[in-house]
Amino acid sequence: MAALILMTDDIARRQLRRERVFRDRANPLDYLQDVEVVERYRLPRPFIYQLMDVIAEDLKRTTQRSHPLPVSTQVLVTLRYLAKASFFSECGDLHGISRASVSRSIDAVTKSICSKIDNINFPTENEAIQIKQDFFKMAGFPNVLGAIDGTLISIIAPKENEPEFRNVVCKWPGSVHDSFMFSNSALKDHMEARDDGWLLGDSAYALKKYMMTPKLNPSTAAEQSFNAAHSRTRVVVERALGVCKSRFRCIHKSGGVLLFTPAKSVQIIMACLKLHNMCVQMRIPAEENEVLIMNQDDAHPQVPNAAVDQTGQAIRQRLIQRFN
Repeated sequence: MAALILMTDDIARRQLRRERVFRDRANPLDYLQDVEVVERYRLPRPFIYQLMDVIAEDLKRTTQRSHPLPVSTQVLVTLRYLAKASFFSECGDLHGISRASVSRSIDAVTKSICSKIDNINFPTENEAIQIKQDFFKMAGFPNVLGAIDGTLISIIAPKENEPEFRNVVCKWPGSVHDSFMFSNSALKDHMEARDDGWLLGDSAYALKKYMMTPKLNPSTAAEQSFNAAHSRTRVVVERALGVCKSRFRCIHKSGGVLLFTPAKSVQIIMACLKLHNMCVQMRIPAEENEVLIMNQDDAHPQVPNAAVDQTGQAIRQRLIQRFN
């Protein structure tokens, strides 16, 4: 009888012993409705599956010993953070993983997106023809290859050069003037070399043969019409920034601050831009009631100490005459 009691107690102790359990991380895409997928990740199901296919090899682990996170979990956790700027704890609880796993997933996925997706580029000569036609239809402004603007994205101040990094646009501190950033970019060199059109910029940029800016203090009807056409055409870049920041709230001020080093913040920003371009290529519409309006708080004042560009002045004057 005593032996039987001991055996029963031993069985009870084993039954009470906590077994190592791995939570079931079912793929939410398998059971969420289409509208729920968009509400949670701001992107439709086909887009997410296509993204997984593109970056899957970078996210797979070669061993099952430590029960690595599935590719789907890593991607969905990252998209949730990018879309909502959620706390790591919220992202983790939603997908059944730890905060540390959320951090590792965001780093791995955004790094792979930056590496595998190459869709930030300037149009070819053949593409430029159609682009000029599309811009012309907006307000009759000819020969436009694109529009340019700057926007601020908040990050935590780094330990080095802290006063300079109030905000950052991928490379430069937020205190740097838009015109300076453009002058030190590959885009400026590209525009100087091709000489077959121009960009539209606001008064934060210097007037050049390849950069058309509005006429300050317009005094004639033609100058006013030129400025109006310039504004109606250039508004596409402000809308593009608004759509991008509405899709990925982590880079909008409503999402707070990117709590990463400058290098990782750049990685996350670039990933958002590449995902946005994927949405454009796949013709995924933005929710009109959620598109953020970019305000002038992001804008810099007129470019300081800009040297007069005679060629740019002559081109702009000829354009103004078209609006007589």
